[in-house]
Amino acid sequence: MSLRTDSVVAIYPGSFDPLTNGHLDLIHRGRRLVGKLIVSVLNNQAKHPLFTVEERMEMLREATADIDNVEVDSFDGLLTDYAVRRGAGVIMRGIRAISDYEYELQMALMNRRLRPNIETMFLLAGEGNSFLSSRMVKEVARLGGNVSGLVPAAVERRLAARFSAAGPESKV
Repeated sequence: MSLRTDSVVAIYPGSFDPLTNGHLDLIHRGRRLVGKLIVSVLNNQAKHPLFTVEERMEMLREATADIDNVEVDSFDGLLTDYAVRRGAGVIMRGIRAISDYEYELQMALMNRRLRPNIETMFLLAGEGNSFLSSRMVKEVARLGGNVSGLVPAAVERRLAARFSAAGPESKV
């Protein structure tokens, strides 16, 4: 079913370090609600990412290549300023648990304070992805665990290559 409003542009921001199947589920569900969904990688070096912004964008582009109304981009600075530059009226965020809601609510209220005309849309994680986080995927991969089914195959290969190149003592 599509509730799509073709005139609405939404931004789904995140670190996507790495992209997970939970992220992809939200992308597929969110793109049915808007005319254009911009999946945008936050350039935040304070988080010490495993993959560069360019690598994360490449993974996103590979995983969303068959979706007509999804665009991949990156940004730094205030999300609301970026949304204005991109003509977006909606910020899409995923919620896995109550703890996510508390944090996301604070962010949504601050964004509303900064730009009252931009709405925040929360999508609940699919049941099979409610436990899934990029941080956990990186930790499992770093320790040599199986991450198949948690990330797209191309991301799984990149994780394996990154951690095999870094050796068993690598840190996430």
